[in-house]
Amino acid sequence: MDRLHSMRVFCRVIDSGSFAAAAREMNLSPAVVTRLVADLEEHLGARLINRTTRRLSLTDIGEAYLERTRQILTEVEEAEALASTASSEPRGHLRVLAPPAFAVHQIAKHLPKFHAQYPKVTIELSAPGPVETVDETFDVSIISVGRRPLDGDFIARRLARSEVIACASPEYLERNGRPEHPSDLALHEAMLPTFLREITFLRGPWGDDEPGGESFTLVPHRPVLGTIHTDTLYAAALHGLGIAGLPSFVVEDALLEHALERVLPQWHLLTVTLYAAMPTRKHVPARTRAFLDFLVQTFGGEDHDPWLIAAGCETARA
Repeated sequence: MDRLHSMRVFCRVIDSGSFAAAAREMNLSPAVVTRLVADLEEHLGARLINRTTRRLSLTDIGEAYLERTRQILTEVEEAEALASTASSEPRGHLRVLAPPAFAVHQIAKHLPKFHAQYPKVTIELSAPGPVETVDETFDVSIISVGRRPLDGDFIARRLARSEVIACASPEYLERNGRPEHPSDLALHEAMLPTFLREITFLRGPWGDDEPGGESFTLVPHRPVLGTIHTDTLYAAALHGLGIAGLPSFVVEDALLEHALERVLPQWHLLTVTLYAAMPTRKHVPARTRAFLDFLVQTFGGEDHDPWLIAAGCETARA
């Protein structure tokens, strides 16, 4: 039995929540994953996981073993990283966590260029939902934060700033008119994340130390579409359902192709900053450094919005 491989499989089962999910993520069959964990338990002479039809849970021994196993695997990775620094060519497997919309609209389209530069690096990209802090089970986490400062024991490099802008298809706006003030949106079909109950628009100087700007808060009537899935809002906006607030990194291509049109361009909504972050470790593999450098180079690493700039749109001043 490859003890380290079995330990990695055991950790992945716990992180993913099921044997089947771990099998998919590791490109193994469920039967192999189940056997490796069972062999590990037999070798240890202890049950690590309580199995029920609905969920998995760790035994007391399993919890203690998981903690030590993570420490061991981290030490192994750091030893490999220390050895790999002697090689100038990045290689190996890289686990990346990212928000779904950023993974789809940005990371995926730039991966061919990264692969051409570093053909011996393979990437496993997970995008289950919003990412607000580092996940230590991944080599790199793409974090999206609003106005709050970064906080945590990790290393982060800024990628770019992204504005959430109001936009709609030209066909929708031809049918329903173009709003001139946020108050006009009360007469339009709104599409919103389900957790949002009001929208605040800002114009002019903004920020805690610059109160001179103008703001307008709108409580929309029942939205024609509510969902937390950004790409569903994006697809509905493209097909003319209504006006949606979408991140600039999602709508960049649609703005350039005139498939979407920015609404109320003098007004600004939420602004987020994107970071590439990794757990604080003594030795960082060459592949991780290469990927971080690639992301910063690709997106600029500056405190401005490269996607709106590329589309020729006005951006908010930080």
